[in-house]
Amino acid sequence: MDKDVHQAFETLAIHAGQEPDPVTGAVVPPIYQVSTYKQDGIGGLRGGYEYSRSANPTRTALEVCLAEVEGGVRGLAFASGLAAEDALLRAVCRPGDHVIIPNDAYGGTYRLFAKVGEPWGMVFDPVPLGDVAAVRAAMRPETKIVWVETPTNPLLGIADIATLASVAHEAGALLVVDNTFASPYLQQPLALGADVVVHSTTKYIGGHSDVVGGALVTSSAELGERLAFHQNAMGAVAGPFDAWLTLRGIKTLGVRMDRHCANAVAVADMLTRHKAVRQVLYPGLPDHPGHEVAVKQMRAFGGMVSFRMASEEAAVRVCESTRLFTLGESLGGVESLIEHPGRMTHASAAGSPLEVPADLVRLSVGIEDVGDLLRDLSGALAAATA
Repeated sequence: MDKDVHQAFETLAIHAGQEPDPVTGAVVPPIYQVSTYKQDGIGGLRGGYEYSRSANPTRTALEVCLAEVEGGVRGLAFASGLAAEDALLRAVCRPGDHVIIPNDAYGGTYRLFAKVGEPWGMVFDPVPLGDVAAVRAAMRPETKIVWVETPTNPLLGIADIATLASVAHEAGALLVVDNTFASPYLQQPLALGADVVVHSTTKYIGGHSDVVGGALVTSSAELGERLAFHQNAMGAVAGPFDAWLTLRGIKTLGVRMDRHCANAVAVADMLTRHKAVRQVLYPGLPDHPGHEVAVKQMRAFGGMVSFRMASEEAAVRVCESTRLFTLGESLGGVESLIEHPGRMTHASAAGSPLEVPADLVRLSVGIEDVGDLLRDLSGALAAATA
């Protein structure tokens, strides 16, 4: 592609890193299901490839595309989102270093910090990231990272990326943004001052509930080299078929997210008017505390909606009463999912400062017909409160 011409997201998603194959003309990058490569003499690598842990052409295509759609200079694909997070933490932090995390972070991220990072010697503090003064007060001389989720999982909290980038950089720390819930189509953290973007590509980027993966994208070439070293040294890389599936998912990310968002707005509106629902958490609602910040930094408000019922029992009954909304973990696929975070995705946070409300239900609103989704939820709410 012509690097001198700025191209829109939808164009980059289809073409970045995906030039037609020079040998056959195939318009889709091949799956290079190979472990090693013939060398043209000792140390003479053909195209820079020697061993597929270090680099693989299919993974390279995905990594180039990820960097382009996030507006970064280096993208790296991993076997899972948590593998990406772990590589980032070990590349940037040392025992004794301090990290600020959201006080409502994803349960798996909390587990990584509490059960892996802390025994290794890393220190962390959960802080409400919507409160900039609280973040500034929590900074220490040894703080290396301010770790942001926006929107957060599962409470849909919003953090001001640009403001927190300033706070982090003033203290000599990096701002890391988990952009999984928004996707690069809805939000561009690097353009707002973030240093690294994290993704579980399993979710919206892959988009079809058929592949597990993770990614890091950075705006710094030097940091990109450090991350690449750890990616190779630690080895939790995306396999070629997983990379190919993820790359296929990126191509339709824009059109899928438009439908996810439109359906989620309708679902959130219905829930706000239902007498059995105590509270709806969705940044697209004008009364959401982070709504104005979300308007400023997001294209639209995403496909995730959470809501609270009158009790834990009522929340569980709703989860068990839907037909189209499948009871299951994960999110971001074309099909709608429903879950009880306290007993499912966030069980690892039970008893911690990040414990989620027991009456909370989380929805990943898919791209089905919105009328069918609304009828399904209405029926489940009626069954749960009968």
